[in-house]
Amino acid sequence: MQSTDFIKGIIPAVVTPMTEDQELDQKGLETLLDHLIAAGVDGVFTVGTAGEFWALTVEEKKRVFEWTVGAARGRVPVYVGTCANTTREAVLLAELAHQAGVDCISVLTPVFITPDKEQMYQHYKAIAAAVPDMPVLLYGNPDRTNNPLPVDLVVRLAETVDNIAGIKDSSGDLTTTAEYIRQTPDDFRVLMGRDTLIFAALQHGATGAIAASANIAPELSVDIYRHFTAGRLQEALAAQYALAPLRLAFGLGTFPAMLKTGAELMGLPAGPPRTPVAPLNPEEREKLRQVLVQMGKLSG
Repeated sequence: MQSTDFIKGIIPAVVTPMTEDQELDQKGLETLLDHLIAAGVDGVFTVGTAGEFWALTVEEKKRVFEWTVGAARGRVPVYVGTCANTTREAVLLAELAHQAGVDCISVLTPVFITPDKEQMYQHYKAIAAAVPDMPVLLYGNPDRTNNPLPVDLVVRLAETVDNIAGIKDSSGDLTTTAEYIRQTPDDFRVLMGRDTLIFAALQHGATGAIAASANIAPELSVDIYRHFTAGRLQEALAAQYALAPLRLAFGLGTFPAMLKTGAELMGLPAGPPRTPVAPLNPEEREKLRQVLVQMGKLSG
């Protein structure tokens, strides 16, 4: 397996740009990725929860994998999501990601179904075995999936499956994050997935964050990480506080409509979410615009 030293820093969880008729927008994706890379991010992550993985066919995911690698042009590592509710489909997506040339895959737990710990272990073990030379990130987001990743399961996977290289933790439970870091091997990479906790996670030893808010304000997440790694803790904390209002606005509309509207307010291509999710209504859109004005991202 390749070195996992690159799994660090700020990695935006990128929305999937779409045309007005909800078709994939390759040019829009390329424009958005160019913008994020120019802002100094350390990687890009497509087809995750922010990327509407549940709304895309396997063939569409394959196209986005390939487009992401092509658009990144080796400037930053490419991460993609390969979540599926069956092991068979998750293995297929992992293989397609490998063929596309991505650097790392992130595998969210299944949704709706609730496999026990042994079933989850075998699920992740099979996915990792399908791409033995590629790093695999576990991904826990129990608020959305109702499937937590218990610390003992993560430790077992980290210790027994060579290419399970880390975890994106979107639990929002800092105690859980800290235990992932404390109990796993030193080379296991823990990435924060809750944008309000990037600074706190870095203090506990996380190596970075996969941040959905970076679609709209990448420089704030980048500032948290850059200031922190340079030892400028007060500046890092100030950037974290500056980011908080944007992350707290995630409750507007149905996810990820807020992210797509926010990107468009910033002049970036995003398009609508796929139905049944609808764009923000005028009142929600104005609330988000006011958040961006108060943050200094837009003029009043």
